[in-house]
Amino acid sequence: MRPSLQQRFDTEHAGRGIDLSPLLDVVFILLIFFIVTTVFVRETGVEIDKPRALSAQQLPQSVVLLAITDSGRVIHAGNDIGAEGVRRTLEPLLRRQQRPVVIQADSAAPSGLLVKVLDAAKLAGAADVSIATRTEAGAI
Repeated sequence: MRPSLQQRFDTEHAGRGIDLSPLLDVVFILLIFFIVTTVFVRETGVEIDKPRALSAQQLPQSVVLLAITDSGRVIHAGNDIGAEGVRRTLEPLLRRQQRPVVIQADSAAPSGLLVKVLDAAKLAGAADVSIATRTEAGAI
């Protein structure tokens, strides 16, 4: 008696499984690709206690970050530039490429200094100046 088609198929493919090795290779290659090409936001290197706001929004990655500490220091890229150095530091950066400027002011920083830094950024040619905040816990 001749075996049926189903029986022949079962005996030919018995013990065979799907080889997942090529799939895992592709997944790991994609994982490595995404890790290598990820862009990280560079923080200013100073611990800042940002004020809270209900209307906080995410900004693009290519921003110029300035930090104002509670002691009144103005920091850019880890360097203390002072309020007087803001315009001198930002002008060459903004001349090459117009980018948003984000000021990370400590909640205990003097408000007069914040206004002075904001004004200096505008005078340096920044079209978009924002103040970094944390999202309020009850925000939508």
